[in-house]
Amino acid sequence: MTYLNRQENLDWLWQWKDQPLLKVVTGVRRCGKTALFSMFQDALLEQGTEKKQIISMDLESPDFDNLTDFQALNQYLEKQISPQQKYYVFLNELHHVQVWERSAAWLLSLGNCDVYVSMSCNWECSEKEKSLLGKEAVCLELFPLSFREFQGHQDQGGETASPAEAFEKYLSDSSFPYVVRHDYSGQEAAEYLSGLYYTIMLNDVVKRQKVADAGMLEAIARLLMTEMGNRTSPAAIANALTAKGQKIDQKTVDRYLHGLTESRLFYEVRRYHIKNRQLLTTMNKFYLCDPAFGNMLVKSGEKRKASILENVVFLELKRRYPEVYNGQLGASGEIDFVALRNGRPVYFQVAESTADEKDLLEKLTPLQQIRDNYPKYLLTMDEGEEDFDGILRLNILQWLVE
Repeated sequence: MTYLNRQENLDWLWQWKDQPLLKVVTGVRRCGKTALFSMFQDALLEQGTEKKQIISMDLESPDFDNLTDFQALNQYLEKQISPQQKYYVFLNELHHVQVWERSAAWLLSLGNCDVYVSMSCNWECSEKEKSLLGKEAVCLELFPLSFREFQGHQDQGGETASPAEAFEKYLSDSSFPYVVRHDYSGQEAAEYLSGLYYTIMLNDVVKRQKVADAGMLEAIARLLMTEMGNRTSPAAIANALTAKGQKIDQKTVDRYLHGLTESRLFYEVRRYHIKNRQLLTTMNKFYLCDPAFGNMLVKSGEKRKASILENVVFLELKRRYPEVYNGQLGASGEIDFVALRNGRPVYFQVAESTADEKDLLEKLTPLQQIRDNYPKYLLTMDEGEEDFDGILRLNILQWLVE
């Protein structure tokens, strides 16, 4: 099987190879986790690793339906492992195993196993996980293809589309690897996305969170897509749905939102108070893992283009920075995104165009009000670069492929 080139993610696996740490790859279903492991395994074989040294399991496969807890998994693996041999162990969708951390900890304790796991959900190495693992872990969050990866595949296929044409295809057809690898477009892409969307909703939200009302969950998801880029809260969502005759309480909305974000179908972007450098607890934003889901499920309209661009920029920032927030400036001011690395902020505003003076001022003024010397960017679809007293306006397409 041929795979799409995802060299940066492969480099991450090589960086941590043979380190006595658990390697965790997370991300929305079908974003390429299994393919990434397969590429890494092929590379290991090319470098002289024997096939018998690689143990690879998909815990969602019916073949392993009986391995539902760590004790059963450990017993199975114990039969595959010899103390005299080095092993590379790949456990896909390990979150299906109860107290899976115990299995990972046991494998690491053997001293001859390099352990890699994947999960179609959000995961962080909290103090609880550290205590169960007994060791540290490193985590890579994998996303569907970036525009740079997407355009690279288009170029390799001999397509001669302009960057703007490629970007429109990227937004409309999907950034999921399967769609791109098979060159799906139009109806084929829409059918794949539809099937994937409902698979995520059923397997990764309804079943995992024990959702009682799948119809209400769907209503919340569609509302988030419609209001993408706007600040909201569980209370605001509950009020909006109740006003439409779909009565639901705030606590249930909060639980359903947790399921949607845990599955990585959506990302919640918290507010960050720029002056106080503190995270705020209410009125956050939500973005999709792939804007094409919104194009498929929400009626089109010109006013959605700005929020779609915000979505793309947010995902790219997540790839580049460990922390990404929505900036709160004073009582009512807003910066689209504040990206942090080692406590140092970088500020981003996003607009489809700032050719109109009013639109330009609307985006520039909040950035000008920030009294520090950290980088500030205005990303638009306008051609060329321009410097506004230290605030750099860049073309989104050029920025995406940097």
